[in-house]
Amino acid sequence: MILISDKGQQKGKHLDKERYWRNHGIEVLYMPLPCGDYIIADDKVMDVINRKKERGIPVKKMDFLGTYNVTVDTKKDIQELVGDVCGKQHARFRDECILARNNEIKLYVLVQNVGGYLTRTKDIYNPTITRLEDLHKWKNPRLFEMKNSNEIIGYYSSGRPKYKRVQKNPNATKGETLMKACMTMQRKYGVEFLFCHNSEQGEKVIELLQKEVS
Repeated sequence: MILISDKGQQKGKHLDKERYWRNHGIEVLYMPLPCGDYIIADDKVMDVINRKKERGIPVKKMDFLGTYNVTVDTKKDIQELVGDVCGKQHARFRDECILARNNEIKLYVLVQNVGGYLTRTKDIYNPTITRLEDLHKWKNPRLFEMKNSNEIIGYYSSGRPKYKRVQKNPNATKGETLMKACMTMQRKYGVEFLFCHNSEQGEKVIELLQKEVS
């Protein structure tokens, strides 16, 4: 099997996935893709690559439109998903979803994550999310970042003032808000959000790309 990985993927950030594919004899080529991070290089895809190669010109991302109908977009964690769905990258991500829908491409968004304690005192635990319906359980670490306010609430023995601690990012996206936004995008654009443990992403990408899409 040959995979095409979007040329825009950051090198050195996907070592676990790449190791899995290498160990299973899966070759990875790097090309610009119109939407998604990974596709399977079937006959139609390879025909585009070979024709461009014969002409001595580079492949452009829009050359692949019409050659594939399934793609996987991967996210390194839920925080990256927040940026795409509820943050500054929303418009770009929305346009990618619309491009996929308009070209009858099934877009899977696979988010890797692993649970763990959020604070040094280990009193707040974040579960590993395995499905979209459980995303409301996710606790945004940014909500637990604290800073000193200007309000003095006492003094240390040294005479130095003690300031009240407040949230640094009180408006950070909550898990429930993110879940509802993802569900809205699924309904409007046909994109599907899936979750897995960090160690599973390489295998899950292949599994989704080989899925039959009706």
